[in-house]
Amino acid sequence: MELQAQFENLGGQFFLSEEAWKAKLAKVKALVFDWDGVFNAGVKSQAAGSPFSEPDSMGLNMLRFSFWLQNGHLPFTAIISGENNQTALQFAQREHLDAVMLKAKNKGESLTLLLKQNQLKVEECLFVFDDILDLSAAKIATARIQVNRTANPLFSDFVDQHKLCDYRTAHAGDQHAVREISELLIGLNGNYAEVIEKRMAFEGDYQNYLNQRNVIEVEEWTIHS
Repeated sequence: MELQAQFENLGGQFFLSEEAWKAKLAKVKALVFDWDGVFNAGVKSQAAGSPFSEPDSMGLNMLRFSFWLQNGHLPFTAIISGENNQTALQFAQREHLDAVMLKAKNKGESLTLLLKQNQLKVEECLFVFDDILDLSAAKIATARIQVNRTANPLFSDFVDQHKLCDYRTAHAGDQHAVREISELLIGLNGNYAEVIEKRMAFEGDYQNYLNQRNVIEVEEWTIHS
């Protein structure tokens, strides 16, 4: 079954053809994610914090490995959150992401600044989002993925009308949307079997990737408005 059909059968929505997605993805050097509503349901409590899931963590790691195999280096990977999400920071430290930006209320300005400081362009950025706060960043990123939530049909209509999304997930943030996104992008990269087989072997290319990944120290930003 073709890749696009597989994800459409799940309920995912494509706003670009599979071939157009592949062409756009070939230019991507930065993967930037919102946190609340993307890695989770967006629910907070003092006791539980703002969690993530291990299937999403594995998916993101395999996605970075996929880019590494294809390009010979890791993609710049970051989280931009509108809140002071310490769990997001802890996740980024554990997974050796490149940067975390907290209290970023103006996501468009924050994304532009983050990329500029790392010698990247918005034309090289894929941005994953779920809500209104994120639209100023979605407007400028070259590739945009919306994490679906059936409770906001008018918001999704707005996103569609303003062409702010290239793919909308079948799954919500608390249903492993990041894993869905990771699988889709690895599939579009065309090296899914290679990624899995080399991760299973846990030697050679994967060890080289892991050694490079694990020396990355997270750049922490807190925006003071």
